[in-house]
Amino acid sequence: MLHPVELILALLAVTVVLGLVARRLGIAEPILLVIGGLVLGLQPWAPGVMVDPQIVFLLFLPPLLYAAAFRTPWPEFRDQIRPIMLLAIGLVLFTMVVVAAAAHYFVGMSWPTAFVLGAIVSPPDAVAAVAVTQRLRVPRLITTILEGESLVNDASALVALRFAVAAVVTGAFSLVEAGTEFAIVSAGGIAIGIAGGWFVVWLHGWLDRKKLSDTKIVITITLLTPFSVYLTAEHLHLSGVLAAVSAGFWVGNRCERVFSEELYEEARAVWEWMEFLLNGLIFILVGFALRQIIDQASGARSPADVLVAAAVVSGAAIVARLVWIFPGAYVPRWIDHQVGIPTPYPPWRGVVIVGWTGMRGVVSLAAALALPLATSQGHPFPDRDIIQVLTFAVIFATLVGQGLTLPLLIRGLGVSDEPDVASDALEPPPDDPAV
Repeated sequence: MLHPVELILALLAVTVVLGLVARRLGIAEPILLVIGGLVLGLQPWAPGVMVDPQIVFLLFLPPLLYAAAFRTPWPEFRDQIRPIMLLAIGLVLFTMVVVAAAAHYFVGMSWPTAFVLGAIVSPPDAVAAVAVTQRLRVPRLITTILEGESLVNDASALVALRFAVAAVVTGAFSLVEAGTEFAIVSAGGIAIGIAGGWFVVWLHGWLDRKKLSDTKIVITITLLTPFSVYLTAEHLHLSGVLAAVSAGFWVGNRCERVFSEELYEEARAVWEWMEFLLNGLIFILVGFALRQIIDQASGARSPADVLVAAAVVSGAAIVARLVWIFPGAYVPRWIDHQVGIPTPYPPWRGVVIVGWTGMRGVVSLAAALALPLATSQGHPFPDRDIIQVLTFAVIFATLVGQGLTLPLLIRGLGVSDEPDVASDALEPPPDDPAV
């Protein structure tokens, strides 16, 4: 039995090796890390690795979301706010309904538990989206929309999940209450993040003016920022996800005012190293988690039934995005034209790429593992084990299946070879008078 420290060091070593192999093969690292973790985790000699959802939400999620937002220029995000919100809120809710219907009619789940599953697998993962697309020649505009979607959709999905779980546990649900809480939780989380980001920028400036600025201190402050705003928001029952994201936007778009070029480069190097370690660990743990899930779900259903259910739910999650993406891209422009705003229609190739880039990841896994064990009446949480199995199936199908075929799709459409054409894939340029 490995000591926890030895296990972490071993996983880091595996992460480095698989990362090098992925680069050699030209495959996005998360894909090979998940496959590697899955293969290693199923070996009889492999140590049992328990994925604690609280560790995922507290240790991995805040810095990775913060870093992704830090790198995203706010003007680009703002210019694409409509397609981002249509995906991050509208598509999340639509996917939840489609997956719930598939789970209810084809898998035999009750409506409440089916909606729990739908909420869990509805959001594409920010970490997965960034890790997969950054190695591809995807036009910057498409990357902005995909990263922006995945930065925001966790909040809407987690609020939807909270009410779906409450409906199972207590038997009560209120649409008005859910909508009100979503607005409060989101606005409050954004406010906490902006306040924290403002304070960090001010603190850096103050330290510099007082000649107290030191590289080690400044970098430590930047590392503490996402955890501070996330924990503050969660303590106040607000969205820690949006707090980390908004703080990342605020600091990332103002750091050049207070950071020297040398300090900025050193801080960026530290963050890139930290992202590499956290990304590697989290995706290899996703692969290892299957053994834990199988052990918990053994005997719940026959293997054949589980495979059919996995295919149905994974297919529903993928198809829901493809069904939504074209009306979501074209109907708002059609409405613009009806009211006299000549917004250009997006080329279909960019829309297809966005529709196929729906990789799920660690947030879905952590949400599934965090489901309560029992209802308020003391009964076991219905279908908890099969929900976890199906969640892993969706993660594997989207991350590995779509992740491996996405480069082929991009090359087949010719988008990566025509950056000037593809840069208008979903929206007109920011200086277009129609915006």
